[in-house]
Amino acid sequence: MGVNVLGISGSPIKNSNTDRLIKAMLDATGCESEFIKLSEINVRPCMGCKQCVTDNICKVEDDFQALSLKIQKAKGIIFGAYTPYGQIDGFTKALLERFWSLRHVNNLLQGKLCATVLTCLMPEMAVHTNQALTMELVHYEHMDMLGQITVSGNLPCMTCGQGDECEMSGVTMIYGEGAKTSDHGYCRVEDQTETWEEANTIGTRMGKLLTA
Repeated sequence: MGVNVLGISGSPIKNSNTDRLIKAMLDATGCESEFIKLSEINVRPCMGCKQCVTDNICKVEDDFQALSLKIQKAKGIIFGAYTPYGQIDGFTKALLERFWSLRHVNNLLQGKLCATVLTCLMPEMAVHTNQALTMELVHYEHMDMLGQITVSGNLPCMTCGQGDECEMSGVTMIYGEGAKTSDHGYCRVEDQTETWEEANTIGTRMGKLLTA
């Protein structure tokens, strides 16, 4: 039996909050699943060559071709992203651009179940990015969105080792003058109880719909 559900993470951080929540949602589906980390493969942005128009096959030679086959076979997909500089990460953006090849004439993603996980620092950024994800996945690709989870993430300056002395530190930018990295704890998604429970609910619902 093929993979029913894919979990795709745009976070480059090893075993990140985004990764762990996606994996928990995959487990909650109860379906055969696979987790893919975009930073470990090579998916370039769309080159706008339009060579995919007649056959829905992207001609850019990288790892998207293999990933595309998995995406087409999957019945449900959980997308995970984060928001560096207040915008969606480059790994996820490149993947979403390449979906253009699957939309010509025959919409190959139409009707697939999906959900999103977005890790961010500022709630206002999450609102705009989630709206953009909905526009892409629902209005453009015609996928069925089951839910969007927002995770409180961690400022890189908290763990870079220079956060208290750096003139460009985001610690003081976000928390105010005199703020120190030691004043703020590290956010773990497992400790965000409501978020974790909501993610499991969405994963369980996806599994039920796929096996009904």
